[in-house]
Amino acid sequence: MRETVSQRFARRVITIPATVVAFGVVAFGFPLMLMVALATDLLAPHPNPLPRRGGEGASFSSTRLAVAALCFLAVENLGLVLLGWTWVSTSAHSKTRASRTFAIQRLYTGWHLNWVSWVFSLTFVIKGAELVLPGPLLVFVRHASLVDVLIPGAFIANVHKVELRYVLKRELLFEPCLDLAGHWIPNHFVERGGKNTELELSAIAALKGGIGQNEGVIIYPEGTRFSSRMRELTIGKLEGASKVRAEKLRHLLPIRLGGAMTLLGAEPQADVLFVGHHGLEGLTRLGDIWRGSLVGRTITVQFWREKAEHVPSGDEARLAWVNERWQLVDDWLEEFE
Repeated sequence: MRETVSQRFARRVITIPATVVAFGVVAFGFPLMLMVALATDLLAPHPNPLPRRGGEGASFSSTRLAVAALCFLAVENLGLVLLGWTWVSTSAHSKTRASRTFAIQRLYTGWHLNWVSWVFSLTFVIKGAELVLPGPLLVFVRHASLVDVLIPGAFIANVHKVELRYVLKRELLFEPCLDLAGHWIPNHFVERGGKNTELELSAIAALKGGIGQNEGVIIYPEGTRFSSRMRELTIGKLEGASKVRAEKLRHLLPIRLGGAMTLLGAEPQADVLFVGHHGLEGLTRLGDIWRGSLVGRTITVQFWREKAEHVPSGDEARLAWVNERWQLVDDWLEEFE
């Protein structure tokens, strides 16, 4: 169901003030938060389960999370300031507003990844970056953690100045920066489990319309974050050939075909960029990060590109093709085991 203007306003009148107030509260109480977190780390430390720079020892995860909370809210509020300035200084639906919003989107994802990398001592290794350009692109990204949503923005949009149109879950509308920017430039927030599937797929297909040389459409084709439990649940719901294909995947969930197949079949034709990453596994909840699992990790990001002319035209052939490519990403992940 398409939301009304009043529904959108009712959400924003809550989420925007709440984000501002939350930052004020955290900033005001940060010295106390930091002391409590540091005391917690010293008295009941969480050991880092991974080798990291600086040697073994406590991960100081509580202290890092306190700093992370401040950094997260600071970026969210800075994003609101920039979006507010854009709203005041540009006309609705204008090219100027869209251009500024894409620029803010790049800053927003870059700032978030910068503080995450700094706070948690992350190292990124990028392979195949030369394959990103030129557009137009369809981008299929693995989804395994709370952090990997920043990877396309940081290493595709920011580095190569590609304007990405996102397919995202509707729950993310409760982050006001995503809500505002997401409605000023082409994006679609999917209502997962919604009844009007045809309307959702039509909106996803429309994202591909008119994409140019510096543009792309990005989707997380698994539909949710990977975990061993989610893999088992997904396989349990499948039958026949679909179940066999899913069982072969050890580190990925099977592609949810609605959105992915819709984008592959929609015009205009575009090259397909598959994005795999290793090093963010097991970080599906905040508690995983609090236990120190994220600290000091090396994240490897790999790009694969397939030419548009290599994508088959028939539905069955296209389905087999995309599943084969997804299996190749899974095989690459298996090499790290």
